[in-house]
Amino acid sequence: MRRLIVVSAVGALALAGCGGTSDEPAAGGEKGGPITVAANDTACEIARGSADAGTSVFNVTNKGQKVTEFYVYAPGDRVMGEVENIAPGLSRELHVELPAGSYETACKPGMIGKGIRAAFTVSGSSAPLTDDAALAAATDSYARYVKSQTDALQTKTEEFVTAVKAGDVDKARALFPVARTYWERIEPVAEIFGDLDPRIDGREEVTEEGMKFGGFHRIEKDLWAAKPDISSDGPIADQLLTDVKEIVTKAQAEKLSPLQLANGAKGLLDEVASGKITGEEDRYSHTDLWDFNANVEGSKAAIAALRPVLEERDAALVKTLDTEFTNVDTALAKHRAGDGWKLHNQLTQADLKELSDAINALAEPISKVAAVVSKK
Repeated sequence: MRRLIVVSAVGALALAGCGGTSDEPAAGGEKGGPITVAANDTACEIARGSADAGTSVFNVTNKGQKVTEFYVYAPGDRVMGEVENIAPGLSRELHVELPAGSYETACKPGMIGKGIRAAFTVSGSSAPLTDDAALAAATDSYARYVKSQTDALQTKTEEFVTAVKAGDVDKARALFPVARTYWERIEPVAEIFGDLDPRIDGREEVTEEGMKFGGFHRIEKDLWAAKPDISSDGPIADQLLTDVKEIVTKAQAEKLSPLQLANGAKGLLDEVASGKITGEEDRYSHTDLWDFNANVEGSKAAIAALRPVLEERDAALVKTLDTEFTNVDTALAKHRAGDGWKLHNQLTQADLKELSDAINALAEPISKVAAVVSKK
């Protein structure tokens, strides 16, 4: 879930100046090579502002003091590619397939706000990665997974909304983590479509952007209040269902690039690291482990779709991924409770460290998948 914050008019002008690009080649920005991005807490320096159509590689280094993110946006803030959770002093690569057109790049210090943006232009033409039959089959396979999950998301959200509007607190509480399971499995796809993600899944911080706090987490807050009261949440629930139906329609129509599968598999682990391990995501209900498990399952599904390609191109990487997914499952299984999971506030610091270490160990090999997919 992407968080948002206001940038003042004066600050926005200053940040826009810091985010300027140049079409002149710079170190690490040679035409056709990786494009370096030097990010800090107030600037986002892109080595060049243009590229040829096809796969672009951005090498993002965080030189600031805050954790940052890097995005490539198409018009309408449609997310073409992103890397999250880039800690100070670390570098991450983003492989993204871009046809000819006008885009924006954005660094997000603190992982909040609209970001420090700059124009980015792609020209020429290139055969899509899906011209490879195996990669086309991978995207078709994953599209079937997205359809199954979004169909279930709509069904379970309808049940959740019905319970909220009926004032049935116990039933709504039981359905809250179940409905969100389907959302969390396909969240990288849902995040493509501009403000729909924060409308559905925005935490309370979205009010800092001037957005209305609604969706799942607004109802969650009322459900788990000291004295639960959802008597006025009917309109919020109706809007949630309307937004979910829109996501379902758009997600099922979306033609994904194989690199979006690879980046999404890593992005789901970033979601775990930045929100679920910390307990920040479901701060009122403490049902974060439902989301944690769903994120991991969604990551597995993307890798499963790509598996035939990965086995052919890097069998050793597949073996490592299998091992690390198993290790995550083993660590998480310790916290089963009936058909669900323990609450986040029932976990010890040792429990959280074990889970975090397992996710980090998996994230490292998954970060290599995009480079393997983009090989020709």
